[in-house]
Amino acid sequence: MKPHLQTTARMLAFAALVVAASQTGSTQGQGQRGRGGQGQPPSTPTWSEPQIREAMSIARVGRRLTPKAWPNGAKVAVNIGYDVDNMGVGRGGGPLPGAASSGEYGAVDGLPRILSLLDRHQLPASFFMPVSSAILNPEMIEMIKKSGRHEIALHGWVHENQNQVNNPEEEARLITQSLDYFQKVLGKRPAGTRAPAWNFSLNTVEVLRKSGLIYDSSMMGLDEPYEIESKGQPTGLVELPVEWILDDAPYFGANGALPVPELMFKVYRDEFDVAYKEGTLCMLTFHPHVSGHRSRVVQMEKLFEYIKSKPGVWFATAEDIAKYVKQNAGKTH
Repeated sequence: MKPHLQTTARMLAFAALVVAASQTGSTQGQGQRGRGGQGQPPSTPTWSEPQIREAMSIARVGRRLTPKAWPNGAKVAVNIGYDVDNMGVGRGGGPLPGAASSGEYGAVDGLPRILSLLDRHQLPASFFMPVSSAILNPEMIEMIKKSGRHEIALHGWVHENQNQVNNPEEEARLITQSLDYFQKVLGKRPAGTRAPAWNFSLNTVEVLRKSGLIYDSSMMGLDEPYEIESKGQPTGLVELPVEWILDDAPYFGANGALPVPELMFKVYRDEFDVAYKEGTLCMLTFHPHVSGHRSRVVQMEKLFEYIKSKPGVWFATAEDIAKYVKQNAGKTH
């Protein structure tokens, strides 16, 4: 068979498998949801207008919080964020030796390499860390604290999926437990959080609102800071939005589809360029066990050098950005 015909045949076969899988999943979903079990909404096609509004009201975009001016007359704010979920105990059924060794790389090789890069360029960063990672590699805390420039923020207890926890009392217990742990090892409470896998349950917004945290960095409603609105009411929570296209894991993770680092960092550069033009915010997300590898740190440094070459860039921790936009909430862009 000719190459182009082989390709077409494979595409058709793949499409057939996708259709079959979607039909099976749809049928199973109807069987599970159609009866509208306790605490479960009815099947989506049967939703009324009030049900549609209620379902989507948990976490919506509220006020835009980009200020009229960033500190020192900067044109754009840039946050370099690292999700230090290298040990990820909460993923699946637990860490198997192979996966655990890959994650441990982030603590023992990836993080020191990244911190060295940040030191060379005198850049601040935010490290979102599950407590499990801090327990298993406690030396990371002192390494991150050493420069005095960086922030450590929450990223779950064991990188748990809050959608699966889905219990307000248990979510509140886990976040309190996490805050208490970091109070003990840092001497202060973290100012913000990033949900593991960027996943909220139906209860998460209310749990966060009561926790005393200033900001969240898990939602994707805008390209700029905003206040989370829940059930039609402002929550006071600053959202510093993330985005999968500005996360290294989909490109370079265990099943990553982009082996050429230059291509990913071109996406990052283009996103920064538009944020710079618009005068808003650029949130960059990396993982030490993903982008702490040698070939990727080379490209990371090129990215940082490119951003630094532009006049009027405010590099800041997520905490500093959240505090600034909260203080200037009445002076919007």
